[in-house]
Amino acid sequence: MTRQCFFLACVVLASIGVAQAQPYPSRPVTLIVPFGAGGPLDTVARTMAERMRVPLGQNVVVENVTGASGAIAIGRVARSAPDGYTFNIGNWPTHVVNGAVFPLQYDLLNDFDPVARLSSNPYVLVGKKGLPAANLKDLIAWLKANPETATQGTAGPGSGQHVSGIYFQSMTGARFKFVPYRAGSSDIMRDLVGGHIDLTFDQAITALPYIRNGDVKAYAVTAGARLAAAPDIPTVDEAGAPGLYISTWNGFWVPKGTPPDAIAKLSAAAMDALADPTVRQRLAGLGQEIPPPEQQTAKALGAHHKAEIEKWWPIIKGANIKVEPGK
Repeated sequence: MTRQCFFLACVVLASIGVAQAQPYPSRPVTLIVPFGAGGPLDTVARTMAERMRVPLGQNVVVENVTGASGAIAIGRVARSAPDGYTFNIGNWPTHVVNGAVFPLQYDLLNDFDPVARLSSNPYVLVGKKGLPAANLKDLIAWLKANPETATQGTAGPGSGQHVSGIYFQSMTGARFKFVPYRAGSSDIMRDLVGGHIDLTFDQAITALPYIRNGDVKAYAVTAGARLAAAPDIPTVDEAGAPGLYISTWNGFWVPKGTPPDAIAKLSAAAMDALADPTVRQRLAGLGQEIPPPEQQTAKALGAHHKAEIEKWWPIIKGANIKVEPGK
């Protein structure tokens, strides 16, 4: 080897060493959202991303990847390089329900590492303004009288709205048609306000602004306690469908094999954001509930995720919901 080649080799090796020695993160981080912009999960993601850039010292770029009830986006993250520069936000529909209703190209428990458990909130049953029903009991009676024409918007077969509707039907005897929307909650609420569909179950984070503006009717919260952000909305127990409890929770995950230090920094940044008064106020105003710090950790998310799968998969599979991703 000539002296010149030796010198060039040393320069290359030195540059590689410097690059490897750069602390994480040394460039912007991408956060994948599995639903359209403006929806409930997207709102949580953008609220968190804006605050997380402070402790990370880098921008968190939000990218919306829609389709297949979130499976396209989650699959993309599963196949991403496990370097900490790509992570995803997911929720009860994407990380529990999907695994029970169609075969996935990834393993929900084994192809990802948990990062942080975020906020959660129950669903709210809302209807278009033109519905004649004044309360939930009236709505159930109206649905029973109009099973061929009544419609409920969903984010696709097996989505949270769909599962909520299936349970609602089984508990009340009401019947209606499901109308799937590829882009999710934002399009559902647009058509509900426009009177093109009759009702939907959606997260409070999406429904509350429309309820407050008087654009839709609120019939019940799918929980045993009223929302602090909307105390006038009765619970399903109070309104006439006792026990119909469904709450969606959110979390961050990275591809399996991501370095522990990267996971630790992302987790710390997420928990830092959840402790910020502005973030907490914004999420609370959207009907979100923030778990205590000990339930926000990567370990806590992993345990909660496993427990939710063990709880919901037998119930959902028992309802025989069978769909194909992307349909």
